[in-house]
Amino acid sequence: MKKASKIPITKIQRATKLVTTGAKVGVNYLKYYGNKITETEETAREKLNKDNAEDIYDSLKDLKGSPLKVAQMLSMEKSILPRAYVEKFSLAQFSVPPLSEALVLKTFKKSFGKFPSEIYDEFDVKAYNAASIGQVHKAKKDGKELAVKIQYPGVSDSIKSDLAMLKPFVIRMFNMKGKTSDEYFFEVQDKLLEETDYFLEVKQSQEIVDACSHIPNLAFPRYYTELSSKQIITMDWMKGIHLSEFTNTNTDQEKANAVGQALWDFYMFQIHNLKKVHADPHPGNFLISEKGELIALDFGCMKIIPLDFYNPYFVLARQETLDDEKLFVEKMFELDILRKEDPKEEYEFFKSMFHEMLSIFTQPFHKEEFDFSDAVFFGKIAEFGERYSKNTELRSYNASRGSKHFIYMNRTFFGLYNLMFDLKAKGIKINNFINL
Repeated sequence: MKKASKIPITKIQRATKLVTTGAKVGVNYLKYYGNKITETEETAREKLNKDNAEDIYDSLKDLKGSPLKVAQMLSMEKSILPRAYVEKFSLAQFSVPPLSEALVLKTFKKSFGKFPSEIYDEFDVKAYNAASIGQVHKAKKDGKELAVKIQYPGVSDSIKSDLAMLKPFVIRMFNMKGKTSDEYFFEVQDKLLEETDYFLEVKQSQEIVDACSHIPNLAFPRYYTELSSKQIITMDWMKGIHLSEFTNTNTDQEKANAVGQALWDFYMFQIHNLKKVHADPHPGNFLISEKGELIALDFGCMKIIPLDFYNPYFVLARQETLDDEKLFVEKMFELDILRKEDPKEEYEFFKSMFHEMLSIFTQPFHKEEFDFSDAVFFGKIAEFGERYSKNTELRSYNASRGSKHFIYMNRTFFGLYNLMFDLKAKGIKINNFINL
């Protein structure tokens, strides 16, 4: 893979890159209109989506930082984005051009005033893995194998201007209107800024390790504050295979169930006991050790869950709430999904849509044990998303509704469900975290 010897840092450089990409997308649309003359609408649209996804991703991977992070987040929205975008944007989790060796050394010198060779006994300048905000290198010190995460230059400084440029694109994609869209963007902006503060990440990581180390079949790296800075984190090198590789090769159902139970317990304990959660559950953040332990990594994106959101959110997950129209509507208003100013047909539309969605999505919480290999359950989720992604009535309404806290909570549950389904975990004890 070609290495990045420089990254566009200034607003003008980054804006120019996005404008150039916009021009390519415009050309793709011209080809699409031409293709519609000789091909079916479906075929022409598939080609358009494929071309646009490739051109947009190629631009974002060069920019790195928040645009690439947004692509990674969008890749988890499998029921909203066309398949071509999901497949291409999901590469942001693993397949990103790393920094050149010279840029790695320059970043170290700027951060520590020293080169890696002056800090570690051994340091591999070739990146082991590169993602949206930073890349990982192998190192050794005092006989310990270490992982060193280095943040890309200029990522933190460009977040606000990048999101301002991306905002019109995302607003059009999700039909967002009004002041709520600003609240959503500030929520994402604040979280991305937090993710670029590696001092904060080390602190959050240690807090999670201290609070969750008692959970069976779960392991964490140790973090080294004296070898970390605002843009560099040093931690133990954890041996294992990525969760996605495990799910692709594992044939041991008991091992899959054990990993699935650890993953579920980890998330439920955080949400219900700590009232905060690791809101970035994609496969790249988890390893499976030789012993079959789940290893959790990367706690840059932590979402604090306020009680005035937590309480109605989980009341809505109960079957008795779904069966009680008055209570259901009351909680929908509490969470700003329904509003007093909604026209009657819009009110009825969203009440019906969210009731159907929650009736499907909350099924695991209605049982003591759940089978996350159930293709029928996940098929219902996919069918619901596919149906409403094409719904012309929905597109005519303001989709900017619901508390800003939904962004990362829904992201957490969509990601968690996808991981549990990939594991094909069965017999998962839903409330097992209570006894931990």
